[in-house]
Amino acid sequence: MRPNISIINALIRITAGLTILAYGTAKLTRRRCSNSVIILIIIGAMKVAEGVLRFCPMTALGKKCKIMADKHDEGDTFEDYIQPS
Repeated sequence: MRPNISIINALIRITAGLTILAYGTAKLTRRRCSNSVIILIIIGAMKVAEGVLRFCPMTALGKKCKIMADKHDEGDTFEDYIQPS
C-alpha cells in the first residue's frame, strides 16, 4: 500500500483516533457492553491505523472513482446523453 495521506493528516487521524479510543474506553468502564460504544472504539482504532499506515481506503476509493469518471467523460458532450424524442 502506498501512502495516500500527508503526514499532517496522519497525525490528526492518530490524535483523533486516540481521543475516540479513550472516550470509548472510559464509557465502556461505566456501562456494560453497549453496541454503540464498541462501534465507537472500532472507529477510533481504524483512525489510528489509518494514521500509522498513512493509507485511507476511502481516499483511495474516491481517487479511483474520480479517475474512472474522468476517463468516461473524455470526449462526451451533453448531447450524447440526450435521447431524441
